[in-house]
Amino acid sequence: MPLALLALAIGAFGIGTTEFVIMGLLPRIAGDFGVSIPSAGLLVTGYALGVVLGAPLMTALGTRINRKTMLMLLMGLFVAGNLLSAFAPTFPLMLAGRIVTSLAHGAFFGIGSVVAADLVAPGKKAGAIATMFTGLTVANIVGVPLGTFVGQAVGWRTTFGGVAVLGVLGLLGIARLVPAMPRPEGAHLRGELTAFRNPQVLLAMAMTVLGFGGVFAAITYVAPMMTDVAGYSEGAVTWLLVLFGVGMFLGNLLGGRYADRKLMPMLYTTLGGLAVVLALFTLTAHDKVLAAVTILLVGALGFATVPPLQKRVLDQAHGAPTLASAVNIGAFNLGNALAAWLGGTVIAAGLGYTAPNWVGAALAAAALVLAFWSAALERRDRAAATVTPDAAPRAAALHH
Repeated sequence: MPLALLALAIGAFGIGTTEFVIMGLLPRIAGDFGVSIPSAGLLVTGYALGVVLGAPLMTALGTRINRKTMLMLLMGLFVAGNLLSAFAPTFPLMLAGRIVTSLAHGAFFGIGSVVAADLVAPGKKAGAIATMFTGLTVANIVGVPLGTFVGQAVGWRTTFGGVAVLGVLGLLGIARLVPAMPRPEGAHLRGELTAFRNPQVLLAMAMTVLGFGGVFAAITYVAPMMTDVAGYSEGAVTWLLVLFGVGMFLGNLLGGRYADRKLMPMLYTTLGGLAVVLALFTLTAHDKVLAAVTILLVGALGFATVPPLQKRVLDQAHGAPTLASAVNIGAFNLGNALAAWLGGTVIAAGLGYTAPNWVGAALAAAALVLAFWSAALERRDRAAATVTPDAAPRAAALHH
């Protein structure tokens, strides 16, 4: 794998840390600003919606410059947003800082996925994408637990200041290691938009929204679920997030490995398994050991869907992949926003901290249905393409 993938992974590490560290710090932030847990969940929802809007917006703005320069600009925006979060005196300004940070997220992973895929041979594209996303998963093993520990021991503002430093390191890594790749000939926004005429691209994005949204329904509220239901101490949440990160790391490796071989069967397995595990989480959340094992499985099954879904979008959007790739990253976060909001809604309705797990299970099951539908449409189109070339000769023979 090219060394440039390391630079992309460094940037992904910083983004992954700021995205997920909020989970373990949610009770502290809510207390400091005097808002409820569901209200504090807006920091997750707002970030996710910012990714959804920022992914196409920033990618469209970047169609006129080369990809390396755009990646560096995005990391600069990431640093600015985290500094605003670190020094925000009020909850609305904290939310604004999260939204500014989120604007860099989708375009970075979208453009980065295209760059990573272009750096390797065709049969290794999913593996290259997974290598970049390794930074995101390692963030959940190292960055998020460390950020949670620092936030609980020293203060959450210090955590976001540290994340800003990670962004600076990511920017320097891209400047040093990523090659100056020229803007593709003929690349323009109108051409990129043609990818969205393909129903398979839209189906893959819908699977992304629902599938990974299922993960966030549970994980957004994992801190209060583990302390109030499972009986863990606040400090133990750090280690539970480590388990989640280990699961993500393992799932990412498996997803990257098998997506280049058996992409759709991989999605059937992971989405189906995720739906079952999230449903069981409603029960296992009441036992410390079983809850910990379930968190590991949620991370593994959830993130095993990421490389295959991202590769499927790139495959189906051939010829105009950049915007579609970025929008699919936005789709991940649209699912996160939807799930975080739904999870907060069922908690606010008095159904308890385990209720979001049922929401997650339903979302994952819906994604599995779409996966089967997508495969059926693909088989139909392939069969039609096979029959059509033979139809003309037969008609000519009958005519003569």
